[in-house]
Amino acid sequence: MDASIARDFWTTLEPLHVVTYFSPECLEANKRVGLKGYWMGYFGSRGAPLGPVPAGVIEASFYGFRPALVRRAVPDAWRFASPDTILKTRGPAAAQVLRRLAPTIDAAAATAVPQLRAVVEAADGSGRVLFSANRDLTLPEDPVEALWQLATALREHRGDGHLALLAAEGLTGLEANVLASAVGKVPADYLRQSRGWSQDEWDDATTTLATRGLVTGDKATEAGQNLKADIEGRTNTLAASPYGALDDPQALHRLLAPFARAVATSNEIPFPNPVGLPRPPA
Repeated sequence: MDASIARDFWTTLEPLHVVTYFSPECLEANKRVGLKGYWMGYFGSRGAPLGPVPAGVIEASFYGFRPALVRRAVPDAWRFASPDTILKTRGPAAAQVLRRLAPTIDAAAATAVPQLRAVVEAADGSGRVLFSANRDLTLPEDPVEALWQLATALREHRGDGHLALLAAEGLTGLEANVLASAVGKVPADYLRQSRGWSQDEWDDATTTLATRGLVTGDKATEAGQNLKADIEGRTNTLAASPYGALDDPQALHRLLAPFARAVATSNEIPFPNPVGLPRPPA
């Protein structure tokens, strides 16, 4: 299995998933069940498959966020809305968004869901906490909601592998953010603020990376660029294996790509964005 297929599917599945963090229907759904403010909605909805876990579990599995930002939202979120309540609203809200942005998505979802389900079932959950929690949820009967849930599970599968590689390279969540910014993926101020870090904390992490020869000022050195490229390549390798369950992965990718593009060009996903999703080509 060519590892590039994992990158191709990430750029296709991520837009379908990521509406849950930006689109008004999803933000309103979090508010409607009782979650207070954007960050409680974010940590509560993304973390709900894990159950009512303490803040430390969210910090570890989400990796790149300032601990104080997490702890302002968790575990308080579970007092306002149980994970079960959140799970009943997050998928339907995302499906509503996808139907609004890509009105013909139902037919494609009916074809894609059995194939994506086979990919999820083929994926190894060892060490992949967010993937395993999402995989074990009951798959919705609604085809677009099921498509969103499977896209979510696979993006968390890729993400869990990515975080393992970052940790193996001795990069903290903050340092990983600094390196991502230094190679030009996301502007530093935007990424720093979106993850809750102070300027002093960001500067200290930059100094640490500089001592490792990975950055100079706010730019990655050749060593830093090579390390980031290597991590991305190995992330693709770790994420690619489950797609071997498909007879024709490229056909599924071609089926879903127009809907991902419709979402990505809808102006509901910001570019640049904290997850590093690239803007689709013109």
